[in-house]
Amino acid sequence: MEKMELGIRKLLTLIVSLTLFFVASGCEKADKSLQQDKGATSEVEKIKIGFSMDTLEEERWLRDRALFKSAVESLGAEVEILAANGDDALQVLQAETLISKGVDLLVVVPHNAEATATIVKKAHLAGIKVLSYDRLIKNAEIDLYVSFDNERVGELQAEAITKIVPRGKYVYIGGAETDNNAHLFKKGVFNVLQPLIDKGEITVVYDQWTKNWLPSNAYANMKEALIANGGKVDAVIAANDATAGMSIEALEEAGLAGSIPVAGQDAELAAAQRIVEGTQTMTVYKPIPTLAEEAARLAVAMAKGEFIDTDRKVNNGKVEVPSVLLPPIAVNRANIDETVIADGFHTKEDVYTGD
Repeated sequence: MEKMELGIRKLLTLIVSLTLFFVASGCEKADKSLQQDKGATSEVEKIKIGFSMDTLEEERWLRDRALFKSAVESLGAEVEILAANGDDALQVLQAETLISKGVDLLVVVPHNAEATATIVKKAHLAGIKVLSYDRLIKNAEIDLYVSFDNERVGELQAEAITKIVPRGKYVYIGGAETDNNAHLFKKGVFNVLQPLIDKGEITVVYDQWTKNWLPSNAYANMKEALIANGGKVDAVIAANDATAGMSIEALEEAGLAGSIPVAGQDAELAAAQRIVEGTQTMTVYKPIPTLAEEAARLAVAMAKGEFIDTDRKVNNGKVEVPSVLLPPIAVNRANIDETVIADGFHTKEDVYTGD
């Protein structure tokens, strides 16, 4: 009897041991399987950012595209970039394409501040947040706006030129009326000019938008301004460096290049070269690497569901948009080496190529 009981106990011990072995083995396999599944899920769920751009026809936007792409990828995310080259309908269609591909967040550089409100609505219906890059999308519930203080850009332009020409006839060559930034630049310019206008010290003898930001339209505007004023103007403020460049071309044809102060903005290479040559007085440098890197960081964080806390808001006609506004820098012949060149935005060799 005792032998039988001993045999039963040994059998039960063996059964328990085998059971524990198989349970442990199964758990190990399940754990490995779970780890593999997690790895596969991680690969599948890699953050993807959609970047809808207005245009790549200007030097600065080529920089934005390259810098933003590099910054997003350095954060371990992916980015798909489409550019509409000034075509509103195409930009909406391209944004729809990005939305249909299931991007985790959409970044938009709007061509038309009003028309791109449609993109925001479509993105939100798909559960995708929208970051407005450099230019503000109007009348839409955008989730974040990242740009420079564009009103300050205009103020820097006007402050620089009024120091040189405190009295006289001013020409203002604006940007595209459809671009909210163009309105902000102009507002900043007139923040400085208006008190002098009210005193009768400055007269704005020509003030016109440049349709679609096309340099050829800026050239036509400057020609018109010169004709309307008998070739006698004292200063020119242009909404960006491309419009400034064509304004200078019109001035050159009239034998006035270099004698009439001209302000631009964007710190394009051609503008930096003109500043060195003496045909353009100043530009406004907006460190694009800083903008692209900050926008990329915020875009990836938002795509992950992180809360973005900002200390500024900008009204876009519908809501107070949480905003990150970076400071611009005035650049002239005296500080060009310490700003755009020191930052590596342009090389000294390129800027001084014709000096």
